[in-house]
Amino acid sequence: MVSMEEGNGDPTRINKYACACAIVASMISIIFGYDTGVMSGAMIFIKEDLKINDTQVEILAGILNLCALVGSLCAGRASDYIGRRYTIVLASILFMLGSVLMGYGPNYAVLMTGRCTAGIGVGFALMIAPVYSAEISSPSSRGLLSSLPEVCISIGILLGYVSNYFFAKLTLKLGWRLMLGIAAIPSLALAFGILKMPESPRWLAMQGRLGEAKKILLTVCNTEEEAEARFREIKIAAGVDENCNEDFVKLTHNTHGEGVWKELLLRPSPPVRWMLLAAIGIHFFEHATGIEAVILYGPRIFKKAGVTTKNKLLLATVGVGITKFVFVVIATLLLDKVGRRPLLLTSVGGMIFALTGLGFGLTMVEHSHHKLRWALSLSIAATYLYVAFFNFGLAAVTWVYSSEIFPLKLRAQGHSIGVAVNRVMNAAISMSFISIYKAITIGGTFFMFAGISVVAWLFFYFFLPETKGRSLEEMEAIFSRRTKPRNVGIEIQPGK
Repeated sequence: MVSMEEGNGDPTRINKYACACAIVASMISIIFGYDTGVMSGAMIFIKEDLKINDTQVEILAGILNLCALVGSLCAGRASDYIGRRYTIVLASILFMLGSVLMGYGPNYAVLMTGRCTAGIGVGFALMIAPVYSAEISSPSSRGLLSSLPEVCISIGILLGYVSNYFFAKLTLKLGWRLMLGIAAIPSLALAFGILKMPESPRWLAMQGRLGEAKKILLTVCNTEEEAEARFREIKIAAGVDENCNEDFVKLTHNTHGEGVWKELLLRPSPPVRWMLLAAIGIHFFEHATGIEAVILYGPRIFKKAGVTTKNKLLLATVGVGITKFVFVVIATLLLDKVGRRPLLLTSVGGMIFALTGLGFGLTMVEHSHHKLRWALSLSIAATYLYVAFFNFGLAAVTWVYSSEIFPLKLRAQGHSIGVAVNRVMNAAISMSFISIYKAITIGGTFFMFAGISVVAWLFFYFFLPETKGRSLEEMEAIFSRRTKPRNVGIEIQPGK
């Protein structure tokens, strides 16, 4: 445990214990990122070994996300019922089972079964890791700690690309199976490691377990005053009298997520309706702007640009992983200093520029009868620039934003709706990219993504208020119609 003295009494200082908890919770995202990254290279060898066609490759790539859609919707209710911590354990077990099946993979059917099992685990992981991190962190460090899952995804993707490069040197039958199956080992270790973590104090308060919630808050806050202030806000949000000093209270309202769907979808208040629109919108545009095409089909894109050998294709893809990791770390460090909106708008603006350059470069290569070295260089540079801008803002902000904006009672299942939309769009891009570029050319496809990015920029500008530095219990006021979106997060005018 970390004592309050170690925090030096400064409420703005990152609490070491809270940081350690967020890191452990986020490590499940490394396994998900690895699975995504390693599949980009493994598909080259799977297609050759199992003799499958492009349609089967698309289904194999995208089915994980359709299953993650189911997982994310189940995870919202599960995390309200069994707690945030045990939901992470469940995700780890599902990952492990999926990895074992994919590593065994004697045929396409077993491979698909493993991919689907891992996909459900992905849905659980993507929903729960940011929510847990947001609920255990203080407002001054929430952006940093809630974006750690995205950093871990980037680490995992990079490890997957590196694994592709080294395991590709093994025999055809063994190489891709080791690429996919090795993820079972960290999944098992993580399932045991997470049991050492504390439960979310906000979830404990929802169950009426106030004594346990306060004890955990004293370890994840730097001062007793900060812990008391957060505890009062949490009690009010959970429907408990802020002056209550009981260790356990029996709450009269539902505490396991019952009735939440009605409040979210059937009878939402105006602020909740706005929150839901913001969460769905940011998750929709994260993948509608084409990142999965680059992450999953990077080798194909570089091949279309003019890179020929498998080793060079895999090395170029490793460069994508390194770029992703570096820029998502930069974004993570800036989230609590610069704010969500500036990073988001800068990120999407840069993506528009990079996607236009990539579309132009690939179009020139495709319509040329001889090798254009400048177009190849432009395509590779634009790909790296696109990945850099995407991770500089949109990648990190998406998960932080949708995990922090909903009220306590609606948070898990509200965030799960955003994750479900995220997985639908991920699946849509994964399973249609090859078909789309065959229909409108690969250059035309990236021009299309550039156009979608323009719409995304406008949506973010008009509909996403700033949330930097605000407590989770303040979000309903921020999303009130009383305050204009562009000014929210700066000043809430009282009495209006």
